[in-house]
Amino acid sequence: MNRAPYAADPAASRGREFQQGHEGSRGPRSAFQRDRDRIIHSIAFRRLAGKTQVFIAPDGDHFRVRLTHSLEVAQIGRVIARALGLDEDLTEALCLAHDIGHPPFGHAGEKALDAALEQRGGFAHNENTLRVLMRLNCPYAGIPGLNLSWEVLEGLAKHNGPVTEPGWALTELDAAYPLDLVRWPSLEAQVAALSDDIAYDNHDIDDGLRSGYLTLDELLELDFVADNWRAVEARFPGQPHEVLLRELVRDQIGLMVNDLLETTRANLAGIGSVEDVRAAGRALATLSPTMAAQERQLKSFLYRRLYYHDVQLATAERARNVIAKLYAGYHQQPSLLPEGWGASLPEEEPGRSRHIADFIAGMTDRYAMEQYRKIYGSVPEGLSNV
Repeated sequence: MNRAPYAADPAASRGREFQQGHEGSRGPRSAFQRDRDRIIHSIAFRRLAGKTQVFIAPDGDHFRVRLTHSLEVAQIGRVIARALGLDEDLTEALCLAHDIGHPPFGHAGEKALDAALEQRGGFAHNENTLRVLMRLNCPYAGIPGLNLSWEVLEGLAKHNGPVTEPGWALTELDAAYPLDLVRWPSLEAQVAALSDDIAYDNHDIDDGLRSGYLTLDELLELDFVADNWRAVEARFPGQPHEVLLRELVRDQIGLMVNDLLETTRANLAGIGSVEDVRAAGRALATLSPTMAAQERQLKSFLYRRLYYHDVQLATAERARNVIAKLYAGYHQQPSLLPEGWGASLPEEEPGRSRHIADFIAGMTDRYAMEQYRKIYGSVPEGLSNV
């Protein structure tokens, strides 16, 4: 690989929070390759297969879940990283891990846990990603968490840019292992964040059309999408709409990726190291102003027509109530917790409430419904909306 001077270098990594004596004994891998592999082999990553992306507990096999979304983000991120001469393994690790902190039922579950912990510091899925990877998912003897490289943890902490007001979870972790929260992260982290946007903007179109919540006519109200659609029709005359829609989604991703590459290369003039990237005071991996405006229009459209669709909102409210009642049930009757979680339940607050939230946040959609049924006898109808 031809590494650009502004790329993160695993040989110059700031290391791991805890020393492990077997670093060289399990194959010839760089530090960032080991991080990627640790994430892929983790229980927390496997659970993404059962967590909501857009649609809660979908009956159809073809709708995306958090796991498939994360894999698609990683594919986009790796392509961009290779084109820019960045470290592909670091980029891939960040893409694969970025959603590990999501609770069941997506943002509906997050809102329920945030409300339950309102007096205990709240809940944020991005900070919970760090909490899971650094403290809760513990497969190694004698140390907490996956013990990932500083560069991976930094990039995940700053998925949305520098953090000036961290919540309780990130504050605790940063105090134990400082992540330089107020500066911009590596280009690999910036690319991972944009790859996330590119993936869900376009793949959520795909799922929205497949579900019937979106229609092509509605989508073509966006002028730049309509232009792309006409270009697809001209290239593939007579093809079924279903095929053309897949071509449209692929073309949209390609246009965004190419725009990002061109704009980012221009932004990198005069940048000669990863420290220059962190000290730049602004994002260097960006879309052009025109493409960024179009991306915001697309995102706004998806919120109005898909994420805030009446059926979606009604289903999300039922899911929110499931998580809220699970939390209340465990808090009022801790004996309902599984043996390991019950035995380690703190006596004092806020640790007690946060421990219960940790348990719930790790659940898949299916497991949350099973636990709700055990406590309350049945699951509310209408928890699957496709």
